[in-house]
Amino acid sequence: MSITVNIYYTGKNGAARRFAEEMTSSGIVSQVRAEEGNERYEYFFPADDPETVLLIDRWRDEDAISVHHKSDMMVKIAALRDKYRLHMKIEKYTDLPDEKRR
Repeated sequence: MSITVNIYYTGKNGAARRFAEEMTSSGIVSQVRAEEGNERYEYFFPADDPETVLLIDRWRDEDAISVHHKSDMMVKIAALRDKYRLHMKIEKYTDLPDEKRR
């Protein structure tokens, strides 16, 4: 059962885009993608909102998310969020296993 977390980062004067760029250039994005249980970690830019960045973050299960949230990377991510003064909106979705979809 996969879990998808959509995180909308919103800031001012291009801060959210600069955050996503620094997350990528600093290697944090690559490190998250390499974590056990990570299935997707991608940033998207809404066409109608230049001050928001959408992160689609997908994990194998709750245990993988929990390990990620306890990692040293979360401290770095939180520091960058603070640096860019971002606000977050979070949506969480759980995929049903194939046998439960029928």
